[in-house]
Parts: sequence; structure tokens; C-alpha cells
Amino acid sequence: MSTEYEAVIGLEIHVQLSTRTKMFCGCELSFGDEPNVHTCPVCLALPGVLPVPNEKAVQYALQIGAALGCELSPVSTFDRKNYFYPDNPKAYQITQATYPFAVNGRLGEVRIHHAHLEEDAAKTIHTGGGGRISGSDASEVDFNRGGTPLVEIVTEPDLRSGAQVREWGQLLRATIRQLGVSDVNMEEGSLRCDANISVRPVGSDELGTKTELKNMNSFRFIERGIEAEVTRQKEVIAAGGEVEQETLHFDPSTGELHSLRSKEEAHDYRYLPEPDLVPVVPSPETLEMAKSSLPELPAARARRYEEIGVSGQAALLLSFEVEWAEYFEGVLEAGTGIDPRVAANWVTGELAAELRRQDDRPLAESKVGPAALATLINMVAEKKISHGSGKSVLEEMVSSGAEPESVVAEQGLEQISDSGELERIVIQAIEDNPKPAEQVRSGNEKAIGALVGAVMKATQGRADGGEVNRLLRQHLGL
Repeated sequence: MSTEYEAVIGLEIHVQLSTRTKMFCGCELSFGDEPNVHTCPVCLALPGVLPVPNEKAVQYALQIGAALGCELSPVSTFDRKNYFYPDNPKAYQITQATYPFAVNGRLGEVRIHHAHLEEDAAKTIHTGGGGRISGSDASEVDFNRGGTPLVEIVTEPDLRSGAQVREWGQLLRATIRQLGVSDVNMEEGSLRCDANISVRPVGSDELGTKTELKNMNSFRFIERGIEAEVTRQKEVIAAGGEVEQETLHFDPSTGELHSLRSKEEAHDYRYLPEPDLVPVVPSPETLEMAKSSLPELPAARARRYEEIGVSGQAALLLSFEVEWAEYFEGVLEAGTGIDPRVAANWVTGELAAELRRQDDRPLAESKVGPAALATLINMVAEKKISHGSGKSVLEEMVSSGAEPESVVAEQGLEQISDSGELERIVIQAIEDNPKPAEQVRSGNEKAIGALVGAVMKATQGRADGGEVNRLLRQHLGL
């Protein structure tokens, strides 16, 4: 009997903070500027310079720690992580190895081992020809990014699949975006994720040999990369081999994994206390402010929405995007007595779909305000128009910004309120469609769909579907 293996995954997430200046100097942060225009003797590691910590970066880091449910350390220290790459002019990185600012947290079902502050490396650009310097194949370094404040979040190995990593990563990104301390834009590198991956027999508590998947720039690619690496490790073991500890790159265009180097151990970096920086000792007031200043975070918002009846999927969609959550709450506020579940379905379903259909328009550019959508939802709920007509009205509202009442009046979409008129149409539909009518009478209730369609066609969608079904069943003897 073959052994069944499971994946064991832990993450290291790097979040660039949206401060005005770098971590240890006064150079402005930038993205997309000309290379090497935001540099100074400190971030270029010229002789005789000293680092000065960025107070705002410390405050932002403490907020992240509080949002992740961590214990905020009353004292944290900086260390030197020694390594030499061209993107690191000091030959060491200032980080926090021994006493990070936050420990022992949790987000959702995933435990946070710790979060620490550090400085980012410069950006290495592999030109593949046409380099600025040589005009041929070259690796060039842009020091604009060097020294950018980073928070690295290290999870426990609590994740078991690429899909789970993607879902949890999206929750983390939404949480940090809600704080306003980073734009967490993966395409621009302000959120980067490394995954430590191993496999073990199901039921075992021991960890297998891990590999590291580096620097993926979307959670969709991370999911694919993890699944590819888990499959590879299982195949290695099934063939009688042993997984080697190494760092890998996943190419999303080919689905292939490439080995970059052997995975470093902590002792390879020869950590030592940073002698040029004193310990960080936030005041009790600063620590309390980091906790008390937190907004309502996505996980808490999703729970609140579910408590008022919103489906789990809609609650997650609304909670991950602040602007959509604010829009939804605006609909509830404007529409007295609106069912939250119905409102959420209209916002995340019909409205979102119509915005995508019409030039993939963002919510911020929508011509349909929350009050207008609330009016439309109420008109459907009060059976002034059918749900199908409501979708047609919404299409025009998104396109032109018209009010729902005017669209209904102009297009003659008022629902038929004369029960006698609707009953006459139902009787006529039965007479005009004897075959499906007889099938229904013979026990094939699915055939009633053809009769419902005939009534809806005759009324141009202005009949209430529930009332149509009731009348059809009444006149068919059901």
C-alpha cells in the first residue's frame, strides 16, 4: 500500500511600507523613476555614514503587528545579516533577527511566528542585451529601491495547498491595504511572497526537507508554483530519491521550476547585533495607539456581514475591497428595510457584472450611486418591476447614469399589477401551447418552463415569476 503525502507550507511575506522616505536615510521612495536618482551616502554605504531609523516605519510596523494579533515587543533590536550581492553595497542587510517587533500572532487559521522590520535591497536588472552601461548582456543595479522600509511576516507551516495559500494571501493583502500602510501592489513589488514547501506522510508530525519558492508576483502564480513543487517533491520520493534543500524559481509562462541555489541556513548569514543602532523602545502610549487606531479589518467585517445574513462568498468579496464594502453599506443606509442578503447579491452580482461588461469600469467611476441602486432593489422587492426588468434597468443606469424610475417609465417596464389581465395571458399561453401543458398534467413538471417562457414573452418580462407559476399550476390542476 503506497504512502499518502501531504504538503506543509509556510510563508515569508515582504511588505514595502508607504513611508515618504527610506528606512535609515532621508531619500524619497519612488517607483518608476530614472535609476539611481534617489540615493545618498547612507543607502549607498559610503564610508563613515550612520543609519537613522524612520519613526513612521516603526509606527506602521506596529500597526501591522497589531492587525495580525501579535504581541508587540516593548523592546526590539536591529541586527546585521551578512551576505554579498551586487544589490547590497554594505555587504550586510539591517534587519531584526533576535528581537523582532511583533511575535505570536494569528490571521484567520494561520499562525504568525513573527514580523520584523528591515531594509530592502536595490533592484538588479538583467538586461539580456542593450544594457545602459555596456550595450550588451549585463546585470545593472538601480539603488532607488535600496533602503526601502520592509516588514517581513513569517508564518508557521500551517498551510496545506496552493489554493489555501492564495486565499489566505488575499486576506493578508486586504488586511494590510485596509491599514493604509502599504499599497501591497504585487506587480510593482510592494508585496512579495516566498513559500517554504515540504511534504510528509499524512498523519506525521515531522517536517520534511523544505525548498523555497522565491519572489512570486501574484497569488495565482504562487498557487500554481506551489502545486508544481508539491507534485515534484512527491515524484522524487516515489522514485526513491530524497528532496534537496534549495531555492527555486517558478516560470508561470512554461509551468517549469528552476533551481537557483542551495537554500541558506541562518548560520550562513553570521547574524550579529547592529552596533550603529540602539534598541527600539516604543512608549506604552505608542503601543496602545497601534492597537486602538486599527480600522475594522476584513476578517471582522466579513463576520459582521454574515451575522446580518449576507452569504459567506459575498461577505468575503465585500470585505476584501474597502470601496465595495462602503458602497454596500451606502445601499443599506439609503434603502430602508432592504434585505442585506439581497443587497449584497445585487452589489457583488448584477452591478459588478454590468460594470465589467461595460468597458470593465471600476466602481469609483460608476454612474450608479448607492441610493439609486437601493431604489432599484426596492422596486423589485415591492414587485413594481420584475427581477429581469430590474437587470435591464441597471444596464441603462450603468450606461447613462439615469434614475431607475425614469428608465422604468420610459421603457414601460412596470410589472403587470392587474391580476385579471395576467390570468388571461396565462390561460392563453396554455391554449397556445397544448403539448407542454399536457406534459405538465401528466406529471412532467419541468415542462412548465416552456409555459412560463411564453407568458414572459407575452408580457415582455413584466410579469412576476412567482405569480405566473402559481396561476399556471392553478389552471393546470396541480
